[in-house]
Amino acid sequence: MSPVIKEHARARLVTDARDLPVVPVELRHDTADAPPVIRIAFPGGTEWVVERELLERGLRAPVERDSYRVWPCGRAQLVVELHSAAGVEVVQFDSAPLIRFLRRTHAEARTGPRPEAAPA
Repeated sequence: MSPVIKEHARARLVTDARDLPVVPVELRHDTADAPPVIRIAFPGGTEWVVERELLERGLRAPVERDSYRVWPCGRAQLVVELHSAAGVEVVQFDSAPLIRFLRRTHAEARTGPRPEAAPA
């Protein structure tokens, strides 16, 4: 079984409201996924699946692939935009926790799965 890396984070829902609502999200990466993807699970069961490479490139410059647009917002935030038949959804992440999570996904890929303990 391949390792799954999970981390909790917070995202701001970008709306026309004065204060952006903050929601808890779970970031997940299964090292068996090819190409490598990051799953962003929102409360209520909604899940976005974004290619890891797209998020990494989006930390440096605006990028777009399929229905996702990703771009840096200043030095400390990242914006992810999803276009669908239902409309456009936009969330903003603090970059630091996202960068740490992305680094963990690379580190786990380099070390590979940990061997299970032998039965006694």
